[in-house]
Amino acid sequence: MRFNLKPVALTTCLALTLAGCAPLPGKPDPQDPFERFNRGVYQFNDTVDRAVVRPIAAMYTDLTPSGARSCVSNIFSNIGDIWSGINSFLQGRGVDFFNTLGRVLFNTTVGLGGCFDVATANGANRIPNDFGTTLGVWGVGQGPYLVLPLIGPSTVRDTGGLLGDWVANPVTPGSINDVPVRNTVWGTYFVSKRADLLQASDTLDSIALDPYSFTRDAYLQRREALLKGLNSTDLPDYEDEDDESIAPVAAQPVITPQP
Repeated sequence: MRFNLKPVALTTCLALTLAGCAPLPGKPDPQDPFERFNRGVYQFNDTVDRAVVRPIAAMYTDLTPSGARSCVSNIFSNIGDIWSGINSFLQGRGVDFFNTLGRVLFNTTVGLGGCFDVATANGANRIPNDFGTTLGVWGVGQGPYLVLPLIGPSTVRDTGGLLGDWVANPVTPGSINDVPVRNTVWGTYFVSKRADLLQASDTLDSIALDPYSFTRDAYLQRREALLKGLNSTDLPDYEDEDDESIAPVAAQPVITPQP
């Protein structure tokens, strides 16, 4: 079974069309020179999310017991911690690497394969990391803010980091060769992540006068905190701690309870 690129191409074309029609209120943020394009893509993502992704996530939440949802979310987070730890190592952050390695071992054994996040319960908080942050530590500039079709907030640097995340992160479909297994894992992963963001979406809808600007500022603030190597307890809780760089359109609201 081959991956069909036609839907992706059509999606991108539609997003570009919408972007060309999007109004540009006020003076663009210096970090967001492509605001007209980004707002169009944001609107497209939000439309898809409200029409398709959010209802599926809401149904999953209604039909699945909270304990089962928590277990699924924790397992994916535990697997994602492996890649976070590798990135800490690549960044020369040895303490973070060993702390994350300890989390994975603790949750995998005592936590029954990661179903229970016993590490956090015992004070060993998650240390989120990804290849986009690694590129920043290596000296690669952030570049302009971007909103990617069906993925959400990013920057030029983080978009480049997506390739490393996609290839190496064991929680992403790019690292699974068996097509039926990959599709099952992929679908479960994204639905679980979107379900964790439902409350954040409602909060964003209710408090943000301009959801686009709010999402952009929150994303950039958190990425800067990650680059500075702040502890997970000090990070702004704006998005999924795991791999915000690999998230479906659902990740657009970046205020999230971490799965």
